[in-house]
Amino acid sequence: KYRSTEMEIPLETLIQTENHDMVSMKIEKDANGNECLVMKTENTDPYLDMDLDQSVIHDSYAAHAAKMNWIKILTAVILLDGVCLVLFRHREKVLALPLELFQNRNLIFALAKNDFKTKYAGSYLGIVWAFIQPIVTVLVYWFVFQVGLKSPGANGFPFVLWMIAGLVPWFFFSDVLNAGTNALLEYSYLVRKVVFKISILPMVKEISALFVHLFFVAFMIFLYSCYGYFPDLYFLQLLYYSFCVFVFSLGICYATCAIVIFFRDLSQIISIVLQVGVWVTPIMWNIDQVSMPSFLLKLLKLNPFYYIVQGYRDSLINKVWFFEHFDLTIYFWIVTLAPVSYTHLRAHETDSYL
Repeated sequence: KYRSTEMEIPLETLIQTENHDMVSMKIEKDANGNECLVMKTENTDPYLDMDLDQSVIHDSYAAHAAKMNWIKILTAVILLDGVCLVLFRHREKVLALPLELFQNRNLIFALAKNDFKTKYAGSYLGIVWAFIQPIVTVLVYWFVFQVGLKSPGANGFPFVLWMIAGLVPWFFFSDVLNAGTNALLEYSYLVRKVVFKISILPMVKEISALFVHLFFVAFMIFLYSCYGYFPDLYFLQLLYYSFCVFVFSLGICYATCAIVIFFRDLSQIISIVLQVGVWVTPIMWNIDQVSMPSFLLKLLKLNPFYYIVQGYRDSLINKVWFFEHFDLTIYFWIVTLAPVSYTHLRAHETDSYL
């Protein structure tokens, strides 16, 4: 039985001559005329060796998998069509935000550069602290899981490489979410005193965090090369998945920075959510090696950040193209673009409040 699909295997194909702790074994018919396998055993641990023909199982599974794949594709296409219709209907408002950001690109980069420098102003090491803290975190996790707990990694792959592929996008996401949530409050002096486009402020924090993220992507590629895993075509997908985490973080920041004005406790809630999220997301543990109910696995995979973490590992380790996860890709972009669209439509309300 596989995912509500049942198949019958003739009993004759299962019976082998090498039986352990079996006194007798034969096929009989029950009261209803159905064939059943009757076994008499001895001792406390009888077992039976069976040599199944792979084609018997494969053919049934292949037919079921093909049907499920078509259902997934059809569902994804219907959802994609619905999203396209909604975007087309509100095309003027949807295109307003990208156009606004593009028109103010010089101001965004100037503010982001200044934000990155002033964050560590006054310290002896300056911006070096932006790189030291994540590196120390990676070393601590590596020591605890690989040296202390002897974690094997995934399919024999070095644990530190497998782990850093999930930590690098998470560092960027947590940094952006913490800083971007308070962007409007931090730059309130600009909003109050001059005519200012508040929609660019979350992007300022995003670009500021992007400087560190690009460094760690380069550091990650260098670390893989040191282990003998040199860049190939699949590594180019890091650009796509970095763009995914960029847009995903930006969408959430647009929502949180608008809400935190009315509900200041949101900053503390986000800190707690990030502490829990790094463990709920399969970053330090392998979701394929954990025994849990199937519905719980599906629930964990609904986390949009699972798509990003798995994407980094697909690019660096598994060598899988992003379009091979068609259903997850459609789901991710629907969930990601929703906060951006919604909060942009409500931007004028926040502007009026400020």
